[in-house]
Amino acid sequence: MLLRFTKMHGLGNDFMVIDLVTQHAQLSPKLIRQWSDRHTGIGFDQLLVVEPPGHPDVDFRYRIFNADGSEVEQCGNGARCFARFVQDKRLTAKSEIRVETAGGLITLNVRRDGQVTVDMGAPRFTPAQIPFAADHEAVSYPLEVNGQTLEVAALSMGNPHCVTLVDDLDHYPVADIGPLIEHHPRFANRVNAGFMQLVDQHQARLRVHERGAGETQACGTGACAAAVAGIRLGHLKSPVTMRLPGGNLKIEWAGPGQPVMMTGPAARVYEGQIRI
Repeated sequence: MLLRFTKMHGLGNDFMVIDLVTQHAQLSPKLIRQWSDRHTGIGFDQLLVVEPPGHPDVDFRYRIFNADGSEVEQCGNGARCFARFVQDKRLTAKSEIRVETAGGLITLNVRRDGQVTVDMGAPRFTPAQIPFAADHEAVSYPLEVNGQTLEVAALSMGNPHCVTLVDDLDHYPVADIGPLIEHHPRFANRVNAGFMQLVDQHQARLRVHERGAGETQACGTGACAAAVAGIRLGHLKSPVTMRLPGGNLKIEWAGPGQPVMMTGPAARVYEGQIRI
């Protein structure tokens, strides 16, 4: 059986996208790991799957699998690619698309300039909702990592995030500290570890070690989480331009209880078929 797919990226965060509305396939973690391998497979950070909706008031169901085969709740860069994909494949003619994810409902808007704005929903700060082991909700928490105490912000953007402010992002040991935070016992479902350097009140730089994928060129939910954390800490003001290795995202947030709006590009790389 041949399965059609599209390779896409959002600021270098790359995806294999499969339409399971008009095609049918059984996916397994082993198969996903084979496809994600950059030497012997297609190579990607996440696999995005388009499925028919489970509710009458949404347009599609959107599933996300990491390169290691694990399924996750949300992916901001993937959401933008998802929106472009369903339009390019003529699965919808809408410019505003409501999508069901494991992390909740999101709304995608494809703009005339090709940029995509995603309503990521309101961030969650209650430790149990992240989930994160803490006695009470706080703007930041001490976290013991590798013999040192980091001051971190913990929140959920539909998936868990931990944000650490750093002075020198270029030389910070993301490859060493990122996995330790990802697997820290206080995060029951693991966590995406973001490292942010402030530029001014409306700009910051960010590197993200993504749960199940390692450091990526860009992380949409990570950019949202970092902007929210910076605003709550009083360092940033909306709108925020988040500068990632793969490019820039615009993040807007009006405050607690309000949705985070993320705007950025999505690009198609190539079409392919793979035998399963």
